[in-house]
Amino acid sequence: MRYQVRQQRLLELLRRHQASGLLVTSLVNIRYLCGFTGSSGVLACRLDHGRRQLALFTDGRYRLQAREEVTGARIVIEKRSALEMAAEWVTGSGLTPIAIEAQHLSVAERDLVLKHRRHPNSRLKSTVGLIEQLRLVKDDQEMAAIRSAVNLGASLFDTALNTIRPGVAEVRVAAEMEHAARESGAEGMSFETIVAAGPRSALPHGHASTKPIPGRGFVVLDFGVILAGYCSDMTRTVHVGRPTTEEREMYEAVREAQGAGVDAVRAGVTAGEVDFAARSVLRRNRLDRFFTHSTGHGVGLEIHEPPRLARREAEVLQPGMVVTIEPGVYVPGKGGVRIEDMVVVRENGCEVLTPGTKELIEL
Repeated sequence: MRYQVRQQRLLELLRRHQASGLLVTSLVNIRYLCGFTGSSGVLACRLDHGRRQLALFTDGRYRLQAREEVTGARIVIEKRSALEMAAEWVTGSGLTPIAIEAQHLSVAERDLVLKHRRHPNSRLKSTVGLIEQLRLVKDDQEMAAIRSAVNLGASLFDTALNTIRPGVAEVRVAAEMEHAARESGAEGMSFETIVAAGPRSALPHGHASTKPIPGRGFVVLDFGVILAGYCSDMTRTVHVGRPTTEEREMYEAVREAQGAGVDAVRAGVTAGEVDFAARSVLRRNRLDRFFTHSTGHGVGLEIHEPPRLARREAEVLQPGMVVTIEPGVYVPGKGGVRIEDMVVVRENGCEVLTPGTKELIEL
């Protein structure tokens, strides 16, 4: 990964925000900036006389790992708290203000930083989404990792189809999918696998339960894997038994809405416009009241990243953003349907990354 490029872009952001330093406490953002994948650490950046200096503070458990992974930052290993050491180092020259990631730092941690600043005139400046701005647009190396994760994740759909049958527990389907993912090299699942059958398919986040798959009805499958740190996300809905006319119409309405959302994605449109395109189809079919979540979200090192594709969201889509398009309909007591693809924004449209059919499959 191009960590030096990311660090230079961070430097430019700090200058624009008139900050003399930064404490990075989000482990995902630390990984993005320098490559460290440990579970404990703080990355500190300071601009001393215009020169960028970075240091990663962690403990002895990660001595070897940090040496192998970290690019562009000095590694500091001590027994004391990483946050204490980082606070002292970043304020060591009396620099001010020091930016903090407000959404990733607790009140107690903020107080600890203030307590351990070297100079009392060093003040803190809260920022929100500073590094997340850098992560919005994926570079070629990130896209390669995402494509691999998407393809591996999509291969699990066949495993699900071979496992789903009446009487089989939802957790059995999820377990088979997750076992296949691990055997194929996945680092883990992007999130807890969703397998929701029959009336439970009306639960947007119906995590796999011990309930058996009924003799007929929809089965919603929402799943993804982590590969080289990057996530995938995919949803398909199948039907056990022969669907009724009403069920088939509901499925086709969601499929049309999902297609409309995909067609609306291109550089220059707002996230809200994409949501409107998908929601309008369901409104025309008098199903919009059963669509209870946003149309999509960004995906990368985290399964949910900006931008959020929802009503009145004004974020303008840029080439290289990776988002999901996942409208759904959830009718209590009856069942639900969701179809989801990951797409990458292009100048004149989008590229659908998720392979596989979206025709209704009957099992």
